[in-house]
Amino acid sequence: MKNRIKEIIEDAYNGKLLTELEIKDLLEIDICSEEFFFLEYKARKMSEEACTGKAEIHGQVGVNSGPCHCNCAFCSFAASNRIFSTQRVESLELIIQQSLELEKSGANAIYLMATARLSFQQYLEIGQLVRRELRTGVPLIANVADFTYEGAVSLRNAGIAGIYHAVRMGEGKVTGIDLKTRLRTFEAAGKAGLSLGTCVEPLGPEHNVEEIIEKTVIAREAKPVFSGAARRITIPGTSLSDHGMVSETRMAHILAVVRLATPREVRGNCTHEPNVIGAVAGANLLWAEAGSNPRDVVNHTEKNRGFDVGKCREILVDAGWQVLDGPSKFFSAK
Repeated sequence: MKNRIKEIIEDAYNGKLLTELEIKDLLEIDICSEEFFFLEYKARKMSEEACTGKAEIHGQVGVNSGPCHCNCAFCSFAASNRIFSTQRVESLELIIQQSLELEKSGANAIYLMATARLSFQQYLEIGQLVRRELRTGVPLIANVADFTYEGAVSLRNAGIAGIYHAVRMGEGKVTGIDLKTRLRTFEAAGKAGLSLGTCVEPLGPEHNVEEIIEKTVIAREAKPVFSGAARRITIPGTSLSDHGMVSETRMAHILAVVRLATPREVRGNCTHEPNVIGAVAGANLLWAEAGSNPRDVVNHTEKNRGFDVGKCREILVDAGWQVLDGPSKFFSAK
């Protein structure tokens, strides 16, 4: 084993904040090398210690679908991708039903995902009603468009405990959103007391090591409750489809590097879509999905790409994890 690589991995595991050059060295390890498997081992061990051995499954309900003006090239809702032609908001009854089903199945947190086309006020009303119906104390998490500090306070007042938000790969180039807008949302959420979950995503073969490093550092500097790495899912016929997709093995490599490059007090290390090799390499957070899904081309992803809680649990157990019973510890970390 190369001494320099082993030293970087050991230093990260022991609490050293890696430099960008050190992150680069880890990202460039050959996946058929001794260094690669040592990296995976140490990332897994660090993840286990950060979450006291209990992985989590979070459930997301997509509340609406339809063409979105943000035009993120990787998203099936992008108006430019012409996948969805009409705006659709699911019935409140179905949103509540799907949220309760995820909760009953053992999801440790419930997310409500909406496109930028759904009005913020309507989202708040839906969130309040779902929060009222949840029965086990699981946190309700918002996955919505960018917002101000006032918006963040409104989310808190609606009973929402945290947000999922990310500076995307290619932000401002393959999306219609400025990177600074994302960072302002991070700041607004933190100021209002909303916990942040984030991720280095959506990763494709078109992304170079330098951008992966940039987004890894942005994520860790946001002081989230979880980080991680997720791959871009190809939407057939779109501008990014010619690039194909990153392999699950490469994604496991990247998420292991993100884990080691992120301070240990960040308990969670996610990956998406759920897969065994990612969980083996240190992913301790997977998502079950219902309703709309920006990686899918149907209104009800649970009938297509979406995994249910049982399948996520099966993957985690297959990878040697215990799964937390009860409300998320990641979102109770602050």
